[in-house]
Amino acid sequence: MDYNIISVFTSATLVAQIVMVVLIAMSVISWTVIIGKFVSLGSAERKAASGLARFTEATDLRQAVQSLGGDPSSPLYAVAQHGVREFNNGKEAGVDETVVVETVRRALNQGVSQELDRLHKSLSLLATAANTAPFIGLFGTVWGIMTSFHAIGQMKSASLATVAPGISEALIATAVGLAVAVPATIAYNMFLGKLESIETRLINFAGVFLNRVHREVNIHRSRG
Repeated sequence: MDYNIISVFTSATLVAQIVMVVLIAMSVISWTVIIGKFVSLGSAERKAASGLARFTEATDLRQAVQSLGGDPSSPLYAVAQHGVREFNNGKEAGVDETVVVETVRRALNQGVSQELDRLHKSLSLLATAANTAPFIGLFGTVWGIMTSFHAIGQMKSASLATVAPGISEALIATAVGLAVAVPATIAYNMFLGKLESIETRLINFAGVFLNRVHREVNIHRSRG
């Protein structure tokens, strides 16, 4: 008998088929997340780097905010919106400059946290796949070995023809489990590195933004 993957799947027990289907579904989901995150985090990292450079080079706060280009997909955009909103609200309300600076600081911290939460979205799926796929594959492996022993007991023979179907199930379950876990683990660790880089730029951006708010407040105070 030709023991290719398709023939092994079709001749496998129901439990083994369910294990393989679950692992294949996890693989499809993982690769969907990997491709999506590779594109989105790569874009976010580039826009954060270029946006921070433009923001730093601007002459005043208004020009600095305009330099971001109003691009909602930039991780700096949402953070800047939090800061600008609190700065304008404080100025309109006529509150003390020190209070304005403090409220802007809190708003920027909130914006950084929310943006990082958004960028972390779906990474838990990769972590789940990386951690659970080997064990699901191991369950399929154990089940395939049990099937082989059961066949030996029924046939009262330990020939290759008797044990081959169960062993094939076991090996394929192991292979599929590893095929799901290894890319998910590599991608998860790679994305964590990108997120750390983006987080550093967001924190630096919040610091630069707050420095510009201090400067605007001091200019306003000196003119007053």
